[in-house]
Amino acid sequence: MNTLDPLGGASGSGAGIVGGGTGDGPGPDVMTAATLDGTKVMSSDGEDIGKISDIMLDVRSGRIAYAVLSEGGFLGMGTTLHAIPWSALTLDTDQKCFHVSISAQQIKNDPGFDKDHWPSMADTTWATTVHQYYNRDPYWSASRTLDDPRSLDIE
Repeated sequence: MNTLDPLGGASGSGAGIVGGGTGDGPGPDVMTAATLDGTKVMSSDGEDIGKISDIMLDVRSGRIAYAVLSEGGFLGMGTTLHAIPWSALTLDTDQKCFHVSISAQQIKNDPGFDKDHWPSMADTTWATTVHQYYNRDPYWSASRTLDDPRSLDIE
């Protein structure tokens, strides 16, 4: 299980998990992406700010790149989407929601995008900006592990 850092996310490159609830099935450490679609997201100041609408995979690395938060709107009209770095989320199995490490106002200040105008999520300049907004290291730079000796800085 991941440990939480002071900002509410995971200490590694994945989402954190809190709570004692496990529910039916293999979760919470391994879950289908479809299980998490529609999960409520709570801001760091306790506001319900929307729901997870998609989970974006980095196909080349095999990692989760972002969760897409759907915020506002009605029946899909006027909805703003936000890419949230996976490491900025914490799954709360007791409350059956995600917590994000920034305030509701910060989410509202983020211009986001709409369903017809997605950003190029593979653009590292855009992606770095998103990670900085959430005060997270980009997921592709958090790959330094003991399993890959090429990633170690050995002098």
